[in-house]
Order: sequence, then structure tokens, then C-alpha cells
Amino acid sequence: MFLKKSTVVLMLVFAASSIFAQEKKENDDFVKFGGALRFNVFSKSWVDNKTQPEATIDTWRLNVTARKKGVDLNFEYRFYPTFGTHFMKQGWLGYGLTDNLYMKLGVSQVPFGITTYASHSWWFQAPYYVGLEDDYDMGVKFDISKIENLDLSVAYYRQSEPEGPIFGGDVTFGQSGAGRYSYDLTPSAGSSNRELNQFNLRAAYHIGDGLEIGASGQIGGIHNTVLNEATTSTAFAGHLVADFSNFNFKGEVIYYDYAAKDDAGNDVNTLSMGAYGSSYPVATNATMYVAGLAYTIPVEIGPISSVQAYVDYTYTDKLEDSFVDMHHLIPGFMITAGSIYTYVDFAMGKNQPWLTSTFGTGLGEGQLYSDDAASKYYTDDAGMQGTPVPMDELDWETRFNINIGYYF
Repeated sequence: MFLKKSTVVLMLVFAASSIFAQEKKENDDFVKFGGALRFNVFSKSWVDNKTQPEATIDTWRLNVTARKKGVDLNFEYRFYPTFGTHFMKQGWLGYGLTDNLYMKLGVSQVPFGITTYASHSWWFQAPYYVGLEDDYDMGVKFDISKIENLDLSVAYYRQSEPEGPIFGGDVTFGQSGAGRYSYDLTPSAGSSNRELNQFNLRAAYHIGDGLEIGASGQIGGIHNTVLNEATTSTAFAGHLVADFSNFNFKGEVIYYDYAAKDDAGNDVNTLSMGAYGSSYPVATNATMYVAGLAYTIPVEIGPISSVQAYVDYTYTDKLEDSFVDMHHLIPGFMITAGSIYTYVDFAMGKNQPWLTSTFGTGLGEGQLYSDDAASKYYTDDAGMQGTPVPMDELDWETRFNINIGYYF
């Protein structure tokens, strides 16, 4: 009798152990598929015709995450029909070397400044447009988490992420290498430069649950393929992220110096950077001042669970005296309804490269006056130019934009 009872108990224990082991295995190993489909409805201040407002497909994307024997996979591929391009955003293999040390190999987010985003709006903040917010490159990264409230990330990137194909697009400044998600150097006429051998270090210290103070450094090579030599570029950032009640504040100061030479060996004060199928000139040396404030309102209206109001602002001080500075101001709000996220933005900019009738000019030399430069001068009857006359400064350009995305 005892033997029978013992046998039954052992069988139950074995069965329970098998079920537990199976559940553990299923929890450890997995493959998940996801994605998103997003639409834009917008109206531009610099377009005065009956086509406004317009509606387009913003993007659709495919996500794959997986784990097998402790090795993680994270992959995302995006399609942008409006811009005529598609590309990989990220793709890395991850492995936890210890409980506090995690390695990512492949295309991963560069540890610099506020991560994942320094922004609240759909438009990002201005550092994104010079490759210093939500940037992705190819290399290896080590994340050291929560040691004495300190997070550290150390990374080496051999090069920028692989580019995708381009169909059409803006070719006025050049578009080679611009089929990508995050802004990276692209070659242009007389300036055959690319990113090579970049090192990053980021530290973030957490005080309680609502305050993060951090600093970042970046040093890398800008390789000219015609000269077959590289110059050294640097970027540094200090940042603060604070949560208090329903408020969230993000602030940072960034200094960058993209020192580079053209194909003739001359120092340059602009470089070509590109994404979404198009490139534009960017000042090689600037300081950026970034601030964003958001307030989240919990609600219960059908599927809507929250509304977050925000305002994001960046002032870019170009250190070349003859260049005109850039302003980027985005007030708006985000509506969360289950898997649907809707951004309603009233985007405003002066010399913001995407908020202008002359695409891409703002982050380079910039524009001071609203009218053509020649009209700044008085012209007499003989056709001779006289003394300069006062002109209105560059107007704020605006774009009212609604982005609706379903994420799955």
C-alpha cells in the first residue's frame, strides 16, 4: 500500500516537474511578430492650393523578436511609400553576459543623450535631424544596468546602418545613401564622406523613481573615400529627465563638431546627411539646446485611456558666424486608445529642414530673410543695386499634422 502511494506521489511530482519545465522552456524560448500601420493627414503653410489638406501613408513596418537558448533577436523593417524607400531600422542579437551586463551585436540604437527619444511629439527634437537622437548604427554595444543607480553603455560602431533602395525622391543636393531611418552622413558632389569607427559612452544616474541625470560622449572618424583618410568628429551631451506627478520634462544640451574635408582636402563647414530617401546640408559645428514638457491626463472615453499634451523646442546655435540659427517648436498632444496612438501636432520652424518651401536648406547655411536675397537691396532706374533696405526676418513656417498609428 505504501509502495503504491509512494509511486503515485512520485508520478505526480514527475508530472508537475515536467509541466513546470515545459512552461519554463516556453517562457525562455519564443518568437513574436508585430508591426504597425500609420497614416498622416496634414496641411502646410507654404502650400497655397486646393490639394491641402493631404492624406498619405506614413509607414508600415514588420517587427520580429525572438529568444533561443538565451540569445535574443530584435529586428524591424520599415516601408515608406510616400518617400519611395524601405529599409531596416534595427537588427541585433542580444545576450546577457551577467545579470547586469547585456551585449547587443548588429544594428542597435546609439547610446547618446536621452534615450529612447528626447522628444514627445511625432516630429522628434532637432538633434534627430543631425543624427544625435534615436540614431542606429552597426557595431557592438554593452549595457551595464542599475549598479548603484547608475546605467552605463559602451559601444563601438564600425559604420552606419545598411541603406535601403530609393525610388524617386529629391535629388537637388544628392540622395545617395539616404535610404535609411536615422540621419547619417551621405556623399555629395565633391565631398565623398562616410562614418567609420565610432565610439560611444553614455552614463545615466537615477535618483529615486523620477529623476535621471546623464552625460554622453561620442568620437568617430569621418572617412573621405577619395583622399582615403579620416578626420575626427566629436559630440557631447548632458541631459535631465524628470517625472513629477503627471508631468514629464526632458532637457539636454548637445555640442557637436563634425570635422571633415572635401575631396580636394579643404575643411568644410557643411556636410550632407540623409534619411527617408533625401539628403541636405548640415552645419558641421553647432550647439543645440533642447527642452520638452508633457502632461498626461488619464481619461475613460470609450477606448481612449489617456491624452498627453506637450510642447517640444530646440534652438540650434550654428557656430559658423555667417550661418543662420534654427528654431524647432512642436506643440501638440497624443491620444492613446488601446493599440492606436494618435499624434496631433502644430509643427513650427525657422530653418527647420522639413518645415520650409525649400526642402533641406535650414540646417546648413540657413536663411535670414523671407524673400529672395537679391530683394534685400534697393534697385535704381538704371538697374544698379543701392544700399540694403530693411526686410522682414524669416517667417515661422507651420505644418498641422495628424499621425494615426495602429501597433500590433
